[in-house]
Amino acid sequence: MATVDDCDVTMDPEMEILSDEELEREAESFKEQGNAYYIKKDYSEAFNYYTKAIDMCPKNASYYGNRAATLMMLSRHREALEDSQQAVRLDDTFMKGHLREGKCHLSLGNAMAASRCFHRVLELEPDNSQAQQEVKNADSVLEYEKMAELGFEKHDFRMVVFCMDRALESASACHRFKVLKAECLAMLGRYPEAQSVASDILRMDATNGDALYVRGLCLYYEDCIDKAVQFFVQALRMAPDHEKARLACRNAKALKAKKEDGNKAFKDGNYDAAYELYSEALTIDPNNIKTNAKLFCNRGTVGSKLKKIDQAIEDCTKAVKLDETYIKAYLRRAQCYMDKEEYDEAVRDYEKVYQTEKTKEHKHLLKNAQLELKKSKRKDYYKVLGVDKNATEDEIKKAYRKRALMHHPDRHSSASAEVQKEEEKKFKEVGEAFTVLSDPKKKSRYDSGHDMEDDTGNMGDFDANNIFKAFFGGGGGQGYSFEANQSSGPGNFFFQFG
Repeated sequence: MATVDDCDVTMDPEMEILSDEELEREAESFKEQGNAYYIKKDYSEAFNYYTKAIDMCPKNASYYGNRAATLMMLSRHREALEDSQQAVRLDDTFMKGHLREGKCHLSLGNAMAASRCFHRVLELEPDNSQAQQEVKNADSVLEYEKMAELGFEKHDFRMVVFCMDRALESASACHRFKVLKAECLAMLGRYPEAQSVASDILRMDATNGDALYVRGLCLYYEDCIDKAVQFFVQALRMAPDHEKARLACRNAKALKAKKEDGNKAFKDGNYDAAYELYSEALTIDPNNIKTNAKLFCNRGTVGSKLKKIDQAIEDCTKAVKLDETYIKAYLRRAQCYMDKEEYDEAVRDYEKVYQTEKTKEHKHLLKNAQLELKKSKRKDYYKVLGVDKNATEDEIKKAYRKRALMHHPDRHSSASAEVQKEEEKKFKEVGEAFTVLSDPKKKSRYDSGHDMEDDTGNMGDFDANNIFKAFFGGGGGQGYSFEANQSSGPGNFFFQFG
């Protein structure tokens, strides 16, 4: 029978008169009450009574074992591990103590230690089915750890998340697994999920440097760089050797500085410098998708200012590949397509924008692009005459004079039949263009997007020769010819009516 000294507890004056047997009976009474509360799933009260039993007799292994079981139900696995370890120290043959120690180790993610405990149970009770199953669980966790490590090295973050989910089925209290899962979720762009996992850890352990790092990483990848830096700094306070937090903090500060320098250069009109600064910023961290999308779009804007339209389109395309919800990049690319008169592509981008944000401005931009697309599918009379869309009446007349003389069939009478046919077609188009653009009403209708060939009087029915004669003042119905003359007008030919 244990002595009072064996119990190693300081008794209050009223308890000093209790005998060893009475102490044991009292401790057993507390244990039984704890068991009753445990059965009723009132684990807090069960914990209190098991603690009283331990206070009465701290050398009893089963009391620690019972309290360990209660702490496990309260998800206080580290405390439960301490109690179960104390139980087996007091009694190395205490099978339940070894089993609970193993389960605590496994819950906390230490599968190797857990396996040793379960094998000790099997030494004591070879047919213990629970221990046999737990050995398999521990082996599975070890295997998932190895797979996750390999997946992380290969940047196969989906594989890591899968492995950690499977491992956490057995190691539910392992912060290390949870942080690795959260980090990979962040790398996959699943920021709300990553934030949720990291926040759960921080609620239980506010000093967890890994969780603080993941919170900062999510903010960093969501382009909230100032807030991200605060979390990285806090993580380094908790864990000064946290290399990932140190690198992320450095990258965040560098990105912010380069981006701000680029913005300032752009505002100052120094577009070449802005282009270089945005390019340098893009090399800092390829994994920061949202920030890089903005940098590509900014560089695209600079490219359009530098008249590098194709390059600007390429940068905007890279931006929307990184972030397909980035409206500003679609708008910038659409404007570049408009500048290149590639209206089909512009309409597609403006449609994407308007589907996402149905504003009046976006509707106007879409309608304007659709109008330009419609206009582009007609004959471009401005191009036919070789004049700008803002050409004056006099410029239109001069252009007609030049093009009409250039393509007049008589000028090409000695050419092959194929060339004659082509020049005749061009001569006719020049006449059509002049007929429309020299008439204010027709020009207005044409500029508003109206297809002139849809008019009742089909443009194909008019006689280009009559327009030519009327313009040059020739007699109606008379023939004319071209002869070489060095002092004549465009093309070094003059014409005469005969």
